[in-house]
Amino acid sequence: MLSRRRLLVAGAAAMAAGGAAAETAKPSPAFVTVEDGRLSLDGKPYRFVGANLWYGAWLGSPGVSGDRARLGRELDRLKALGVTNLRILGAGETSPAKVAISPTFRGPGEDYDQDLLKGLDVVLAEMAKRGMKAVIYVNNFWDWSGGMPAYLRWTGNGEWFQQGDPAHPWPEFADYSARFYGDAKAQDLFRHYLRALVGRVSSVTGKPYRDDPTIMAWQLANEPRPGGSDAFGVPNLPTYYRWIAETSALIKSLDPRHLVTTGSEGAMGCLQREACVVEAHKPASIDYLTLHVWPNNWGWIDFKNQPATYVAGEAKCRDYVARHIAIAKTMGKPLVIEEFGLIREDRAFTPGGPTTHRDRFYRMMFGLVEADMKAGGPLAGTNFWAWNGEGRAQHPDAWFKMGDRAYVGDPPQEEQGLFGVFDTDASTLAVVRDHAKAVRAL
Repeated sequence: MLSRRRLLVAGAAAMAAGGAAAETAKPSPAFVTVEDGRLSLDGKPYRFVGANLWYGAWLGSPGVSGDRARLGRELDRLKALGVTNLRILGAGETSPAKVAISPTFRGPGEDYDQDLLKGLDVVLAEMAKRGMKAVIYVNNFWDWSGGMPAYLRWTGNGEWFQQGDPAHPWPEFADYSARFYGDAKAQDLFRHYLRALVGRVSSVTGKPYRDDPTIMAWQLANEPRPGGSDAFGVPNLPTYYRWIAETSALIKSLDPRHLVTTGSEGAMGCLQREACVVEAHKPASIDYLTLHVWPNNWGWIDFKNQPATYVAGEAKCRDYVARHIAIAKTMGKPLVIEEFGLIREDRAFTPGGPTTHRDRFYRMMFGLVEADMKAGGPLAGTNFWAWNGEGRAQHPDAWFKMGDRAYVGDPPQEEQGLFGVFDTDASTLAVVRDHAKAVRAL
């Protein structure tokens, strides 16, 4: 399979070489593949420092959300830091949730938002100019972008409610969202959009997405979970596994040249069962494992008392990463830590404010990655959560409100600045820059 991909890439490059002589001097970049359980590019290990930039298509859009000048500035800032891989959102469904983004890629019909699709074309083209790779996720377990609950609302599958509704305490939301995998009508709607997206031809480059090496991977969803409670989630596991296998196989049938992965958090998003992680990533159509590390959200490091709880929480994070490295080794597949974050001091949201423990956490995570890379392990890279850049909260309480356009990496379900890295967070930027230098040195 991998050798066949190489032949396809080589064949495409040979056809391109039939043009002007100037073009033959600049070989076409290759696709990221998997070789011997590790990510590979141009026959060498592919190791990267990455970030999350979910709002890339929104900035690239010619519509109301667009700000292409800012998009260019943000990509330049990231490139200067040594960031070469971006995880971006390629979907979004209209939702009445108070914290949901707007505009979105789609509603219940098939009249997909052409401005946002063009925005995705633009961000990919701009990334290509800077030698960056993209991971595009095509759904969301959470409702800040509509996500799986929006599909369930359209199909009338149970009572819709938004995340955080006090009338529906946790884990009711997770159990509700996880109904998506077994809803045939919701799957038909989702797959129609998936076919349109994966089969898209860029309005900027004229190149089909399936032929664009800027895309590293398609991702099934942001943090798909089988459920929140054992009572719902355990019986739902076979449906969840089947959805992963069938959806990834569909993407591969539409686009055999790109990698596919899940978007899973690991065991914490899999009913705290490592066996669930293994089963979810077992299909041959899933090329690598993903891992998210959220010590504040998981109660390992206390939001309200970070200094006193940091050391014990860090130890849990180290163990969590080590256990998933072991799983990846056993499965013979690469691993990417595609989300991790920590609040700044005193749960402040101010750009440039103290980030003592966040910087310590970033150094620890990057250190684990560098050590595994040096040892020839399965870890290929990270995408820190998330890049705020020059975006700023628009309101005194730092909460997103419908119509806001100064996008940041913190999604609307969180205070704007909670986890994201601003362009003025000098100490954190230095930690990222140093890690990028260490990875390049490998």
